[in-house]
Amino acid sequence: MTKFTLRFSNFAILTFIAFSSFLLQAQQSDLSVEKIMQDPKWMGTFPSGIHWGIESENIYFQYNLENDPEDSLYKINISNQSKIIKVSQQEKENMIPRYGDYNDKRTEMLFTENGKLFLYNIRKASKKELIDLGERIIDPQFMADDSKISFILNDNAFIYDLDKGSITKLTNINKGTKREEKEKKLSDKNEWIQDENLELLEVVNQRKEKAEASKVYRKSKARDDSYAFYTGDKQISGISISPNGKYVSFNLIKRERGDNTEVPDYVDQSGYTKELPARSKVGDDKTEVELALYNIEKDTVFMVSTDQLEGIKDLPDYVKDYPDKEWEEKVREVITSPAYFSENGEKAIVSIRSKDNKDRWIAQLHLEDGSLTVLDRQRDEAWIAGPGLGWSFGGGTLGWLPDNKHIYFQSEATGYSHLYVLNVDNGEKKDLTPGDYEVFDPELSNNKKYWYLTTSKEGPDVRHFYKMPVMGGKMEKLTNMTGNNQVYLSPDEKYMAIYYSYSNKPWELYLKKTGKGEAKQLTSGQSEAFSNYDWRIPKLIEFEAKDGAMVPARLYTPSEETKNNAAVVFVHGAGYLQNVHQWWSSYFREYMFHNLLTDLGYTVIDIDYRGSAGYGRDWRTGIYRHMGGKDLSDQVDGAKYLIKNHDINPDKIGIYGGSYGGFITLMAMFTEPDTFTAGAALRSVTDWAHYNHGYTSNILNEPINDPIAYRRSSPIYFAEGLEGDLLIAHGMVDVNVHFQDVVRLSQRLIELGKDNWEMAIYPVEDHGFVEPSSWTDEYSRILKLFNESLLNK
Repeated sequence: MTKFTLRFSNFAILTFIAFSSFLLQAQQSDLSVEKIMQDPKWMGTFPSGIHWGIESENIYFQYNLENDPEDSLYKINISNQSKIIKVSQQEKENMIPRYGDYNDKRTEMLFTENGKLFLYNIRKASKKELIDLGERIIDPQFMADDSKISFILNDNAFIYDLDKGSITKLTNINKGTKREEKEKKLSDKNEWIQDENLELLEVVNQRKEKAEASKVYRKSKARDDSYAFYTGDKQISGISISPNGKYVSFNLIKRERGDNTEVPDYVDQSGYTKELPARSKVGDDKTEVELALYNIEKDTVFMVSTDQLEGIKDLPDYVKDYPDKEWEEKVREVITSPAYFSENGEKAIVSIRSKDNKDRWIAQLHLEDGSLTVLDRQRDEAWIAGPGLGWSFGGGTLGWLPDNKHIYFQSEATGYSHLYVLNVDNGEKKDLTPGDYEVFDPELSNNKKYWYLTTSKEGPDVRHFYKMPVMGGKMEKLTNMTGNNQVYLSPDEKYMAIYYSYSNKPWELYLKKTGKGEAKQLTSGQSEAFSNYDWRIPKLIEFEAKDGAMVPARLYTPSEETKNNAAVVFVHGAGYLQNVHQWWSSYFREYMFHNLLTDLGYTVIDIDYRGSAGYGRDWRTGIYRHMGGKDLSDQVDGAKYLIKNHDINPDKIGIYGGSYGGFITLMAMFTEPDTFTAGAALRSVTDWAHYNHGYTSNILNEPINDPIAYRRSSPIYFAEGLEGDLLIAHGMVDVNVHFQDVVRLSQRLIELGKDNWEMAIYPVEDHGFVEPSSWTDEYSRILKLFNESLLNK
């Protein structure tokens, strides 16, 4: 760090000693970095992995009441809710898997186990093995006729008839290419030798003539209508079988990810440096995806063409920033989801996404010829995303209603992700959940008459669970606890297991009947050491950004007795993540650290900056083509808010964060030196051209096409602006944000002659730290940085 040479008078020395003594007395805490960053078991035991038993009698979850080395499976029976029972190994082995396919009456469920197909009778609580073919059966489904089952084996579709016990193979899909019989051309010399041999040896000649006659006979008897499909150099994925057994769709994928990187592990147990395989860099994903439709009756495959989709040749708006470049108008590459068949199997839809991330089409797939008709197009000049919209190969929230004419899906068309239905016959579309809030994880009820869904309707800081008629209408709120209510419905929908937390209360398990009434707490896992501290409830505030937007934040304020007029700005990671809310944060260590900082007199602000989740499309895309733009100015405006409203000394403001938060910290220290005196950048991206494709190309496009976006978004280009004190911390076996990032940055800082920075490296840590010793070391350095750089101002 920067070194200072100071000369004090005797009076000044005495004054400084007295002031320091006052600070030591005033700024005390029952917390310490060592306490906070120890193994999280010190906090208590908390449930996770909640799921119901198939008979709706037991709630199962991961827990630890016996101080085991790791969590084990426990259960609570709804008839005896006060007793938490550890599940025996025998019971675990006999448990029915939680995922399967039900018949229409929900009396039976299909599932696979060790590659075998089973049928479970829920009323009789009996399990029956149906098929063991010696190979792995996957994705069994009841067909439109519940007496038939479809399944997939070795990339082919099959039907099993429950009544007859027979198996029918629907498709003939083969890997590789067709092998044509070819006559081997002999050289002149070998042809002469063969003719001589046949002339001399009569038996050999007779065998040759017989073999040729047999070949001619087999060809004459071969079926002219036999059909086989060969995948060539592509892989099969996403096989989907229509409920009437007439059609099968599948994706053909050719993966070419470019040059993969390697991360050296210097502390491998072997004593040698080992190379860990890692991702490729942005711009290197050359995956190709095609959709195929296998028409069983016609015994042929149609390759689905997307060349005529509306807007398929549209260029993005950012091309106007490159007037000297000639842009070719061409059919854009797309990625298709598997087909979604209607319940009667007569119709199908597919979700299609452009690889440049600008378009999502939902199209009807015409089963007679594999052609497409667009039903809905969502265009976003930034990038398509948001709750329920899925990712590359998935359609997200997408499917059919039982009437076989309405589809449902989620869209950000209004600026917030909402649930829609659309009539495929007339194109009429309806937003079922209008308003300035978001919808999460909608699912149809067992009888298909209602939706169950989670929303932020009461505010972005809380989550509640609702029930709503299938075609929209009044939403009935089924939860009532302030915070986050993650609901797991029992299979019979009579009960809700609620995974609940509040700002200062970690997740616990509750039970409630589906409907009105109060939830009953089933677990209470806080340790005495954890509950003895009075954990703060951060104040939720909004401040105005320079562009007029109201920015949400969490605020931690010290008592007047301990206040030191210094502030710390925390920047959450992931970019698209929400941390300003009224539930237990995924950044629980940082939450506890903020309590410690507040005890010591710091004011702490935690901001949901532009790019964060939970606030709709405009907030999500506020960082498009300029990371380190509004997401950084929101931090600066937060600091200004503290100066104006909380009497913070402008020279005593620090900033820190990990991953995306580390990136913002670097940008803050390099480009806003008048605002931030000290910063700790943890596991930070320093050059976005070196990060992965899936995340980065959404926000910044590709480096070769949009270098402006990368140049203004990457901290390594702004390192000359460093003036304050900087701590860089990084795990050396980070296969997400590579250690190479900070190595390159350190060389840049060295070449620039900067001496006010230091680096802490962690040889055994990946992107998310695991070892308590690493957490303790890292956060001790952060606290030391702020104490030395901010409190001495």
